[in-house]
Amino acid sequence: MNKRPKNLDMNQLAKRIVDEAVGDEPVTSPPPEKNQAVVDKRRLDGLKGGVARAEKLTAEQRSEIAKLAASIRWHKVD
Repeated sequence: MNKRPKNLDMNQLAKRIVDEAVGDEPVTSPPPEKNQAVVDKRRLDGLKGGVARAEKLTAEQRSEIAKLAASIRWHKVD
């Protein structure tokens, strides 16, 4: 089964399903092109940021942040 885009509204999704059932080729727009230089720069900035934050925090602060994140992640909602 083909994967369908999640960003379609109900009418677009219904038309796509009918087109697939009838055998017509669904019309999909190509994804927008990304500027590779911008993508690389943002990735590099993100990699630098994590290292800088880790150097700034003490071991106790990192432990506290990790405990808080774990408690939020594994918190059970009744």
